[in-house]
Amino acid sequence: MKNNDTKVCLTIAGLDPSGGAGIIADIKTFTSFKCFATSAVTSITFQNTAGVYGVENQSGKCVRGQLLPVLEDLDISALKTGMLPAKDVIVEAARIIEDFKLRNLVVDPVVRTTSGFDLIDDDALQSLIEKLFPISTIVTPNIPEAERISGMTVNNETDIVKAAGLIQSMGAKNVLIKGGHQRTIRQEKEYAVDFLFCGDQIETFEAEYIETTSTHGTGCTLSAAITALLAQQYELKEAVRIAKAFVTQAIKNAPDIGAGNSPIGIGSVFGIRTLIQNVGELFDER
Repeated sequence: MKNNDTKVCLTIAGLDPSGGAGIIADIKTFTSFKCFATSAVTSITFQNTAGVYGVENQSGKCVRGQLLPVLEDLDISALKTGMLPAKDVIVEAARIIEDFKLRNLVVDPVVRTTSGFDLIDDDALQSLIEKLFPISTIVTPNIPEAERISGMTVNNETDIVKAAGLIQSMGAKNVLIKGGHQRTIRQEKEYAVDFLFCGDQIETFEAEYIETTSTHGTGCTLSAAITALLAQQYELKEAVRIAKAFVTQAIKNAPDIGAGNSPIGIGSVFGIRTLIQNVGELFDER
């Protein structure tokens, strides 16, 4: 007998063969939140925890070919986009999302690496803004990504508010600017603060700043967790709160593997049981 309560989530993103980020991190996160994971690969990267060494981008036709059989068969409760490397991929993804009237779209705008390397050109970025921002439920840039999208430098909380306003003016109804690249100091303690902009309302989500090199896949995992929670009909603010706590626990449980920025805990079988237990406790708070 089929379980009709199972929520199906979709990720349209790049493949990180080392398993820490991209669709593999998304699938692990969806599964941790007891959702059924589906995916379409937009780009095959050649990377590990130390760096990216090359990439083979897929065509818009290829991405459409992956998506159509899935969408014709399964009811998607929520979806996210990650690395969308070219304009034709973005246009095709947006067309399919609108044709199938997909809801609960989380756009993780993977446009710039932490080191400042641009992953898509200006033409593709403009297409991302025009095609996906207006139909999204939420856009989730980190600070380097927010800088690229808004065209301004972000040095403090005032800049974050201004950048978010600019991104909203581009069509994004809700914007989450992740604060992991900055440290907020209060009473001699350091915090990582995420800023959620819902219309003209601002909500902040704080977590103790963790000094770590286990940052590989944090953005993918956070956006995937939000996607899974939206699929389960959580309100947006609550989804962000739980997702933030989930990523914090994932970082704390991160395994010491790889030569570079190790995958966070969700990418490891060693931390998965603890993480699922913690998610269960978060659900109980609802």
